Amino acid sequence: MNGFKKITNKMAPCLAIVVLLIAWSLISYLEIIPRFMLPSPLDVVRAFINDFDLLMHHAKVTLLEALLGLGIGVVLGFIVAVIMDQFQIVARAIYPILIISQTIPTVAIAPLLVLWMGYGILPKVVLVVITTFFPITIGLLSGFASADPDGINLMKAMGASTLQRFAHIKLPSALSSFFGALKISASYSVVGAVISEWLGGFDGLGVYMTRVRKSFSFDKMFAVILFISIISLLLMLGVTLLQKALMPWDRKKNN
Repeated sequence: MNGFKKITNKMAPCLAIVVLLIAWSLISYLEIIPRFMLPSPLDVVRAFINDFDLLMHHAKVTLLEALLGLGIGVVLGFIVAVIMDQFQIVARAIYPILIISQTIPTVAIAPLLVLWMGYGILPKVVLVVITTFFPITIGLLSGFASADPDGINLMKAMGASTLQRFAHIKLPSALSSFFGALKISASYSVVGAVISEWLGGFDGLGVYMTRVRKSFSFDKMFAVILFISIISLLLMLGVTLLQKALMPWDRKKNN
Protein backbone atom coordinates (compact mmCIF):
# COMPACT_ATOMS: atom_id res chain seq x y z
CA MET A 1 0.00 0.00 0.00
CA ASN A 2 2.82 2.38 0.91
CA GLY A 3 4.61 1.51 -2.34
CA PHE A 4 1.51 2.35 -4.37
CA LYS A 5 1.14 5.64 -2.49
CA LYS A 6 4.77 6.57 -3.26
CA ILE A 7 4.24 5.81 -6.96
CA THR A 8 1.06 7.91 -7.14
CA ASN A 9 2.76 10.77 -5.28
CA LYS A 10 5.57 10.77 -7.87
CA MET A 11 3.21 10.42 -10.82
CA ALA A 12 0.87 13.25 -9.75
CA PRO A 13 3.20 16.15 -10.67
CA CYS A 14 4.19 14.44 -13.95
CA LEU A 15 0.51 13.99 -14.84
CA ALA A 16 -0.20 17.64 -14.04
CA ILE A 17 2.65 18.76 -16.35
CA VAL A 18 1.38 16.49 -19.16
CA VAL A 19 -2.15 17.91 -18.84
CA LEU A 20 -0.75 21.45 -18.87
CA LEU A 21 1.30 20.74 -22.02
CA ILE A 22 -1.70 19.19 -23.79
CA ALA A 23 -3.88 22.19 -22.91
CA TRP A 24 -1.13 24.57 -24.08
CA SER A 25 -0.77 22.67 -27.37
CA LEU A 26 -4.52 22.72 -28.03
CA ILE A 27 -4.79 26.45 -27.32
CA SER A 28 -1.88 27.10 -29.69
CA TYR A 29 -2.93 24.77 -32.55
CA LEU A 30 -6.59 25.85 -32.42
CA GLU A 31 -5.34 29.46 -32.33
CA ILE A 32 -7.58 30.40 -29.43
CA ILE A 33 -4.66 32.73 -28.85
CA PRO A 34 -2.86 33.62 -32.11
CA ARG A 35 0.01 31.22 -32.66
CA PHE A 36 2.60 33.94 -33.15
CA MET A 37 1.72 35.14 -29.64
CA LEU A 38 1.49 31.70 -28.04
CA PRO A 39 3.79 29.23 -29.85
CA SER A 40 3.23 25.54 -29.24
CA PRO A 41 5.53 23.56 -26.91
CA LEU A 42 7.16 22.00 -30.01
CA ASP A 43 7.90 25.46 -31.42
CA VAL A 44 9.48 26.45 -28.11
CA VAL A 45 11.63 23.30 -27.97
CA ARG A 46 12.69 23.86 -31.59
CA ALA A 47 13.68 27.46 -30.83
CA PHE A 48 15.56 26.30 -27.73
CA ILE A 49 17.57 23.76 -29.74
CA ASN A 50 18.30 26.16 -32.61
CA ASP A 51 19.52 28.92 -30.27
CA PHE A 52 21.14 26.65 -27.70
CA ASP A 53 24.71 27.92 -28.25
CA LEU A 54 23.58 31.53 -28.00
CA LEU A 55 21.53 30.79 -24.90
CA MET A 56 24.53 29.12 -23.26
CA HIS A 57 26.68 32.16 -24.02
CA HIS A 58 24.17 34.49 -22.33
CA ALA A 59 23.54 31.99 -19.51
CA LYS A 60 27.22 32.10 -18.47
CA VAL A 61 26.93 35.85 -17.83
CA THR A 62 23.63 35.56 -15.96
CA LEU A 63 24.92 32.66 -13.84
CA LEU A 64 28.07 34.58 -12.93
CA GLU A 65 25.98 37.54 -11.77
CA ALA A 66 23.53 35.28 -9.91
CA LEU A 67 26.19 33.21 -8.12
CA LEU A 68 28.30 36.23 -7.16
CA GLY A 69 25.25 38.02 -5.78
CA LEU A 70 23.99 34.88 -4.03
CA GLY A 71 27.38 34.25 -2.41
CA ILE A 72 27.66 37.82 -1.14
CA GLY A 73 24.01 37.77 -0.03
CA VAL A 74 24.57 34.57 1.97
CA VAL A 75 27.68 35.94 3.70
CA LEU A 76 26.04 39.28 4.54
CA GLY A 77 22.81 37.55 5.64
CA PHE A 78 24.76 35.22 7.94
CA ILE A 79 26.74 38.08 9.52
CA VAL A 80 23.65 40.26 10.07
CA ALA A 81 21.61 37.32 11.44
CA VAL A 82 24.34 36.42 13.95
CA ILE A 83 24.66 40.05 15.12
CA MET A 84 20.87 40.40 15.44
CA ASP A 85 20.67 37.13 17.37
CA GLN A 86 23.38 38.17 19.81
CA PHE A 87 22.27 41.78 20.36
CA GLN A 88 18.55 42.35 20.79
CA ILE A 89 18.85 46.14 20.50
CA VAL A 90 20.43 45.68 17.06
CA ALA A 91 17.67 43.26 16.09
CA ARG A 92 14.97 45.77 17.07
CA ALA A 93 16.73 48.50 15.08
CA ILE A 94 17.46 46.49 11.89
CA TYR A 95 14.39 44.24 11.59
CA PRO A 96 11.97 47.02 10.49
CA ILE A 97 14.51 48.15 7.89
CA LEU A 98 14.70 44.60 6.53
CA ILE A 99 10.92 44.45 6.24
CA ILE A 100 10.71 47.86 4.54
CA SER A 101 13.41 46.85 2.06
CA GLN A 102 11.19 44.02 0.84
CA THR A 103 8.23 46.32 0.16
CA ILE A 104 10.19 48.15 -2.56
CA PRO A 105 9.67 46.43 -5.96
CA THR A 106 12.84 45.04 -7.51
CA VAL A 107 11.90 46.60 -10.85
CA ALA A 108 11.89 50.02 -9.16
CA ILE A 109 15.38 49.56 -7.68
CA ALA A 110 17.04 48.24 -10.84
CA PRO A 111 16.92 51.49 -12.89
CA LEU A 112 18.47 53.43 -10.01
CA LEU A 113 21.31 50.92 -9.69
CA VAL A 114 22.01 51.13 -13.42
CA LEU A 115 21.94 54.95 -13.20
CA TRP A 116 24.36 54.98 -10.28
CA MET A 117 26.69 52.14 -11.30
CA GLY A 118 26.51 51.94 -15.09
CA TYR A 119 25.78 49.02 -17.39
CA GLY A 120 28.46 46.63 -16.15
CA ILE A 121 28.20 43.65 -13.84
CA LEU A 122 28.17 45.65 -10.58
CA PRO A 123 24.49 46.80 -10.56
CA LYS A 124 23.36 43.29 -11.48
CA VAL A 125 25.29 41.73 -8.60
CA VAL A 126 24.06 44.38 -6.16
CA LEU A 127 20.43 43.74 -7.16
CA VAL A 128 20.90 39.99 -6.64
CA VAL A 129 22.42 40.68 -3.20
CA ILE A 130 19.40 42.81 -2.27
CA THR A 131 17.06 40.09 -3.53
CA THR A 132 18.75 37.16 -1.76
CA PHE A 133 19.86 38.83 1.46
CA PHE A 134 16.42 38.97 3.14
CA PRO A 135 15.40 35.27 2.95
CA ILE A 136 18.81 34.16 4.26
CA THR A 137 18.73 36.60 7.19
CA ILE A 138 15.16 35.78 8.22
CA GLY A 139 15.70 32.03 7.75
CA LEU A 140 18.78 32.04 9.98
CA LEU A 141 17.11 34.21 12.62
CA SER A 142 14.21 31.77 12.74
CA GLY A 143 16.63 28.86 13.02
CA PHE A 144 18.63 30.47 15.81
CA ALA A 145 15.40 31.17 17.72
CA SER A 146 14.40 27.48 17.45
CA ALA A 147 17.53 26.32 19.31
CA ASP A 148 16.85 24.17 22.38
CA PRO A 149 17.02 26.49 25.43
CA ASP A 150 17.70 23.56 27.76
CA GLY A 151 20.75 22.61 25.71
CA ILE A 152 22.00 26.20 25.80
CA ASN A 153 21.50 26.40 29.59
CA LEU A 154 23.26 23.08 30.05
CA MET A 155 26.29 24.30 28.10
CA LYS A 156 26.28 27.53 30.12
CA ALA A 157 26.32 25.49 33.33
CA MET A 158 29.28 23.51 31.97
CA GLY A 159 31.16 26.76 31.34
CA ALA A 160 30.89 26.77 27.54
CA SER A 161 31.69 30.05 25.81
CA THR A 162 29.24 31.97 23.63
CA LEU A 163 31.05 30.73 20.52
CA GLN A 164 30.86 27.11 21.68
CA ARG A 165 27.14 27.42 22.42
CA PHE A 166 26.63 28.94 19.00
CA ALA A 167 28.67 26.26 17.18
CA HIS A 168 27.17 23.25 18.98
CA ILE A 169 23.56 24.30 19.60
CA LYS A 170 22.39 27.31 17.59
CA LEU A 171 24.12 26.70 14.27
CA PRO A 172 23.00 23.05 13.88
CA SER A 173 19.45 24.11 14.85
CA ALA A 174 19.47 26.78 12.13
CA LEU A 175 20.77 24.60 9.29
CA SER A 176 17.36 23.32 8.20
CA SER A 177 15.91 26.86 8.09
CA PHE A 178 19.04 28.12 6.36
CA PHE A 179 18.82 25.61 3.53
CA GLY A 180 15.11 26.30 3.11
CA ALA A 181 15.93 30.00 2.72
CA LEU A 182 18.86 29.19 0.44
CA LYS A 183 16.57 27.35 -1.98
CA ILE A 184 14.37 30.44 -2.23
CA SER A 185 17.38 32.74 -2.61
CA ALA A 186 18.93 30.52 -5.29
CA SER A 187 15.83 30.85 -7.48
CA TYR A 188 15.55 34.57 -6.68
CA SER A 189 19.17 35.13 -7.69
CA VAL A 190 18.56 34.12 -11.31
CA VAL A 191 15.34 36.15 -11.51
CA GLY A 192 17.08 39.18 -9.99
CA ALA A 193 19.95 38.95 -12.47
CA VAL A 194 17.56 38.68 -15.43
CA ILE A 195 15.48 41.67 -14.26
CA SER A 196 18.60 43.81 -13.90
CA GLU A 197 19.69 42.82 -17.42
CA TRP A 198 16.39 44.04 -18.87
CA LEU A 199 17.42 47.61 -18.13
CA GLY A 200 20.80 47.59 -19.79
CA GLY A 201 23.80 45.46 -20.59
CA PHE A 202 25.57 43.69 -23.40
CA ASP A 203 25.17 40.00 -22.50
CA GLY A 204 22.91 37.85 -20.35
CA LEU A 205 19.59 36.06 -20.62
CA GLY A 206 17.73 39.26 -19.75
CA VAL A 207 19.44 41.08 -22.63
CA TYR A 208 18.63 38.17 -24.98
CA MET A 209 15.01 38.20 -23.78
CA THR A 210 14.69 41.92 -24.50
CA ARG A 211 16.09 41.49 -28.02
CA VAL A 212 13.79 38.63 -29.02
CA ARG A 213 10.77 40.41 -27.52
CA LYS A 214 11.46 43.49 -29.63
CA SER A 215 11.69 41.30 -32.75
CA PHE A 216 8.39 39.55 -31.81
CA SER A 217 10.12 36.14 -31.73
CA PHE A 218 7.82 34.75 -29.09
CA ASP A 219 8.99 31.17 -29.59
CA LYS A 220 12.49 32.30 -28.56
CA MET A 221 10.94 34.32 -25.73
CA PHE A 222 9.30 31.20 -24.32
CA ALA A 223 12.52 29.25 -24.89
CA VAL A 224 14.53 31.61 -22.70
CA ILE A 225 11.80 31.54 -20.02
CA LEU A 226 12.03 27.74 -20.09
CA PHE A 227 15.82 27.95 -19.82
CA ILE A 228 15.64 30.31 -16.82
CA SER A 229 13.23 27.91 -15.10
CA ILE A 230 15.58 24.98 -15.74
CA ILE A 231 18.56 26.91 -14.32
CA SER A 232 16.56 27.87 -11.20
CA LEU A 233 15.46 24.26 -10.68
CA LEU A 234 19.04 23.01 -11.07
CA LEU A 235 20.29 25.53 -8.50
CA MET A 236 17.57 24.42 -6.07
CA LEU A 237 18.52 20.79 -6.72
CA GLY A 238 22.16 21.67 -5.99
CA VAL A 239 21.11 23.21 -2.66
CA THR A 240 19.09 20.08 -1.82
CA LEU A 241 22.09 17.82 -2.53
CA LEU A 242 24.34 20.08 -0.44
CA GLN A 243 21.83 19.92 2.40
CA LYS A 244 21.79 16.11 2.27
CA ALA A 245 25.59 16.02 2.30
CA LEU A 246 25.92 18.41 5.25
CA MET A 247 22.91 17.15 7.21
CA PRO A 248 23.01 13.33 7.01
CA TRP A 249 21.12 13.08 10.32
CA ASP A 250 18.16 14.92 8.78
CA ARG A 251 18.03 12.42 5.88
CA LYS A 252 18.04 9.48 8.30
CA LYS A 253 15.29 11.10 10.36
CA ASN A 254 13.07 11.56 7.29
CA ASN A 255 13.63 7.95 6.25
